[in-house]
Amino acid sequence: MNIDFPFAFDSRGRTATAGDDEHIRDLLEQLIFTSPGERVNRRDFGSGVLQLVFAPNSPELAAALQFTMQAAIQRWLGDLIDLRGLEVSSEEAALRIDVQYVVRRTNQAQTASFDRAV
Repeated sequence: MNIDFPFAFDSRGRTATAGDDEHIRDLLEQLIFTSPGERVNRRDFGSGVLQLVFAPNSPELAAALQFTMQAAIQRWLGDLIDLRGLEVSSEEAALRIDVQYVVRRTNQAQTASFDRAV
């Protein structure tokens, strides 16, 4: 079993756990919303999306973010998932990230979506 993210307690007062598919989605969320330099022993871990919260929202920003996120996902999670699609779109004051991937261990296709107001 894997520790759930964000850290929480279950109904028995123990550390909450997550199944394998949920754990991989949690890993994606951590990678996307961690800023490079935030982790002590992995200075280049993260995508930098939080640094862009106050940047002007535009299609160019979404395209640049898509490129850097694709590289980060392939680097840090490439042994767990096979990235099939990544779409970053900016709509008014929100940034939407859709990730399509196949879990290597089970060969099952998955989709995860992340939204953040910018």
